[in-house]
Amino acid sequence: DGEEQVTDEAISIVGSSTVYPFAQRVAQDFAAAIEGAAEPVIVSTGTREGIEEFCAGEGPDTPDIVNASRRMTETEFNRCTNNGVSEIIEIKIGRDGVVFVSAIDEGIELELTPEIIYSALAANPFGDEQQAVTWSDVAEDLPAESILVYGPPETSGTRDALLDVIMEPACRKNAAMAALEAGDEQAFERNCHSLRGDDAYLNQGEQDDVIVRKVANNPRAIGIFGYSYLEENGELVKGLPVNGVEPSAQTIADGSYPASRGLYIYVKKAHLDVTPNLLEFLSQWQQSWSAGGPLEGIGLVPATDAQQTQSAAAIAERTALRREDLSAADEAEEG
Repeated sequence: DGEEQVTDEAISIVGSSTVYPFAQRVAQDFAAAIEGAAEPVIVSTGTREGIEEFCAGEGPDTPDIVNASRRMTETEFNRCTNNGVSEIIEIKIGRDGVVFVSAIDEGIELELTPEIIYSALAANPFGDEQQAVTWSDVAEDLPAESILVYGPPETSGTRDALLDVIMEPACRKNAAMAALEAGDEQAFERNCHSLRGDDAYLNQGEQDDVIVRKVANNPRAIGIFGYSYLEENGELVKGLPVNGVEPSAQTIADGSYPASRGLYIYVKKAHLDVTPNLLEFLSQWQQSWSAGGPLEGIGLVPATDAQQTQSAAAIAERTALRREDLSAADEAEEG
């Protein structure tokens, strides 16, 4: 049972930049705890690109795990299945929030709402060409400062979450836009699910610490990333309230902060008996994600007790994810 397998065959992990620091911490603790185990190799590719790589196939040259800052989609699940990655274990590791920050010193003060964020950042707000140059163009009581946002790129789960939990619901409140969803899905995507492409929104790659530095050095800019980076860099940047709610561990855990989301890892079941110590690595996650654990100390918001129990059971029982779980649980995600 692996005794003879003292090997440098490291666990291979790709995916989310948001989950990266948590996975790194678990990997370090795992390597320290298990004699002869190589520290897992983790590459921060972004959720979408990570899932694509994870779903390309099974075997020693493919990732064992993908980190994801949103749930896998049915389309991605189907791609996995079509490529022979037939059994995937889904493990929810906790919660996080998409936060909007400005510099702690003299940084811009904005009272944000999902509607303001949507109107400022959409490519085609409510079907019109994006023309807002300053925040006051969006709402009269906002400062007459140029809109300048450093945010995540298209490969990022944080960007997907921004679109899914903030932009799209704000857009859908408009009756004409909501009607488009049923009638012309492409127009709905264009108007509700696309960010502006000019210099008001600047992609910063998958390195959230770069966004922290850029915002800290520019009091007119705001940045968008996962809550853990705010927690870690509180001396450089401050969170901006959304709907009057400050981003905090408490408001993300109870869902009162509007932009909170689940964080996941996905594991190839077929690799559990092949990749050395993969099951032990999952046990290390399980020992790390609870309240008061090492991951909470670096910004993870623990999942509810019920979700933690469910994740532990998925590991113990090697429960394979089913396609219908994905369609059924979108409504349950906020719970």
